[in-house]
Amino acid sequence: MTLSRLLTSAAAAFLALTGSLAAAAPAGAAECPSGNFCAWENADYQGQRSNWSGDDGWWESSIADDDSSWANHGLEGPGIPAFVQVFEDFGQRGDMTLCLAPGQEVDYNGAANDRGDSHQWAHSC
Repeated sequence: MTLSRLLTSAAAAFLALTGSLAAAAPAGAAECPSGNFCAWENADYQGQRSNWSGDDGWWESSIADDDSSWANHGLEGPGIPAFVQVFEDFGQRGDMTLCLAPGQEVDYNGAANDRGDSHQWAHSC
């Protein structure tokens, strides 16, 4: 096997492996980096955006109790928690205000509006 064929085969194997672990960002309206959960201060993904690739037990003051739209562009794959649970209190306590499935975007939800203070990645809602 030539070096170029070996490199091509290795690259194809790498893409096949990583492609099964990370879903492409949805083609929705929200600009949220792949692998992240994002929250915006205004409806329709407007205003200040905060984004996280992991759990956060206390959101920054710029978004805490000031969240109005959300997007889950997290990774999917075997054993990876892909749902995002948003809570009204620090430390993932209090009522769950919203739970987003993988790829889900919510441009506004009156019941969850301005209530989020923390979130965690989970295997389900």
